[in-house]
Amino acid sequence: MSFFSGYEFFVYLIMLLIPAVILGLKEKPLRIYRISLTLFFIWMVYKDSPMELVYLAVYVIGASYLVKIYLFFRKKYEKNVYIYGHAVFFALLPLVLSKVGGLYGKNIFGFLGISYICFRVIQVIIEIYDGVIKEINVTEFLMFLVFFPALASGPIDRSRRFKTDNERIYSREEYAELLEKGVYKLILGMFYKIVCSVYFYELLMDVFAGRYRPQYIIGYAYIYGLYMFFDFAGYSAMAVGTSYILGIRMPDNFNKPFLSTDMKDFWNRWHITLSVWLRDFVFTRFIMDSARKKRFKNRLNSAAAGLMLNMALMGAWHGLEAHYIAYGVYHGILMSGTEIYQKKSKFYQKYKNKTWYKGVSWFFTLNMVMFGFLIFSGRINEIWSVAVRYL
Repeated sequence: MSFFSGYEFFVYLIMLLIPAVILGLKEKPLRIYRISLTLFFIWMVYKDSPMELVYLAVYVIGASYLVKIYLFFRKKYEKNVYIYGHAVFFALLPLVLSKVGGLYGKNIFGFLGISYICFRVIQVIIEIYDGVIKEINVTEFLMFLVFFPALASGPIDRSRRFKTDNERIYSREEYAELLEKGVYKLILGMFYKIVCSVYFYELLMDVFAGRYRPQYIIGYAYIYGLYMFFDFAGYSAMAVGTSYILGIRMPDNFNKPFLSTDMKDFWNRWHITLSVWLRDFVFTRFIMDSARKKRFKNRLNSAAAGLMLNMALMGAWHGLEAHYIAYGVYHGILMSGTEIYQKKSKFYQKYKNKTWYKGVSWFFTLNMVMFGFLIFSGRINEIWSVAVRYL
């Protein structure tokens, strides 16, 4: 069984959401039921991969000790950068081991959902360092890490927002509104993933895969991009919809990304929770630290470097294989270029609100995005090998 995939999962999901609906409409707390469902689905999904289940258990238990220990040191020694850096390092280490192992086809502490859980742990450590989080409830923290709808592929929620919903008991009217939105998102996600993504995947395999004429390569990039959107956006919508039904208002992850008019707009619409996480915990801090240490001549250069760093990390987060790194660097170049162009170009300032300019910018952005998906797919190496053979 896999999360939000296959007949068996959906049968269990629909059956087990019915008691949640009854509890919600009766204005009863959903917290214990959420924990029970999460434990059930974790067992059902991971039971055929016992080593992954062990890794998951070790990591989340270890993470709970890590944040409690770091909280203790934060109170005792205040903002000690050395201790803070070690806490982030130990939270990140299993993810790095997993990604390095993936390069060699080995499972070194890898388990389904490690990337998303790791970012949640690091968020808590950073906010403890900032003094925003002053206490940790271990049960609540563990639930935040492994809440089953978002466990495998996000969205990446924030602990304080999750805590607010986790403790809340909704009125009948409030829950009915949440239920309506949740059911809509769940059905929309199922349509995206089960119907649309399957259609585009079959089209990709039957028509475009293994063909190297320019029209097929271009078609592959576009169809792969559409497949990626419907598959990932469908999963995210189902995760958010299920969360709503269980009383957790998980943030949305997509907002019509193919209508973006520039690359910054695209990353405000695509994988939103990852983009916002990187902005808040990497980009902003890099800018502030660079200003303090005067690394760059001006703020624009600092912003361009920060965007390169952000996107490179985004690529590495997906994996350490060459095509993921190239994808991150590619988007880093586009994002940095967009930032410089928009800040320095008089042409942009003059025409940015014109309808024709927005249309041209949209067309350019869409093509850059689709070429990025071609890089992400890993097919560039294959295309290059064929091209060299015929030169």
